[in-house]
Amino acid sequence: MSLYDAVRGLRLEVDGYLLEGLEVQPRPDFLRKTTVIHLHGGGEEGIGEDVTYDAALHDAQRARGSVLPLSGVWTLERFSEHLATLPLFEEEPPMHAFLDYRRWAFESAALDLALRQAGMSLGDAVGREAKPVSFVVSMGLGSPPSLEPVRAWLAHYPNLRFKLDARPEWSDDFVAELAATGAVDSVDLKGHYRGTVVDTPADPALYRRVAEGLPAAWLEDPLPTDATTPVLEPHRERITWDAIIHSVEDIESLPWPPRTVNVKPSRFGSVERLFAAYDYCEAHGIGAYGGGQWELGPGRGQIQLLAALFHPDTPNDVAPREYNLGPKPGLPTSPLEVRPRETGFLALSGA
Repeated sequence: MSLYDAVRGLRLEVDGYLLEGLEVQPRPDFLRKTTVIHLHGGGEEGIGEDVTYDAALHDAQRARGSVLPLSGVWTLERFSEHLATLPLFEEEPPMHAFLDYRRWAFESAALDLALRQAGMSLGDAVGREAKPVSFVVSMGLGSPPSLEPVRAWLAHYPNLRFKLDARPEWSDDFVAELAATGAVDSVDLKGHYRGTVVDTPADPALYRRVAEGLPAAWLEDPLPTDATTPVLEPHRERITWDAIIHSVEDIESLPWPPRTVNVKPSRFGSVERLFAAYDYCEAHGIGAYGGGQWELGPGRGQIQLLAALFHPDTPNDVAPREYNLGPKPGLPTSPLEVRPRETGFLALSGA
């Protein structure tokens, strides 16, 4: 039986939904907004979080209100099929991925609500027990790059692990300093981003510098080109993928069979596609690790819960939200204890 078979037939009663805005401004140039979906029915509430990276689109959704025709009695599968036919945005968003992000908010709320109405947790449904989750802290190191953010975190948490965004300005000496910390689990080369503030050009010199200077680190999202492919080939066992992974078909079409991939639930859009990816990875001996999208609310606990159920011992980019706000003492440490709610798709602690 597939993972999706365990939940597709869950009965789902929906009376309506409400929208709740969340926001934080961690630095002057970045205002992060998300929208929490509160799906109601049968005396229960299901929750999901829209992680679309456009503050104006969150404002527009809340101004538009709860206009989607979601009320009725469904199975989870039929609700998902219905959701796929609805205009989740008033017009095509500037990034196609936003459609998946918003759909995931409603899908995760529906899964949460259906499980609560059935009186079971996600772990009960899929026959898995939540385990403590290893996590990394993901961040950039500025331009010009500085090791100070890493040192500041390590001063509080000497065993902390990192996923770092590479930049062309990284020199041989800088990479050597990073290697000397012994704390870098993965380097995000961001070769597949287009039209974003984090676009990073495919640079064979940078790829070689990182691959050779950090020989134990995963190399995430390089862009294979005529110039970079010869550099990447000797390190293909360490290459992993994130931004282009939205489905099983995307995993199958990668230039090299991966040892592991970043499974970000919001990138998959639907519970069915996400669970199919988990099934595919398990069947083909491919590892998985979770990824975050600057969740401010329940979405953070949900990605932690998925990591706890499916890939607790990998370099999960699901650190508690306080790690987005700068070093300070007293934060939860890795491995993170994730305590699922007795019913539904939600973690009560660890976020």
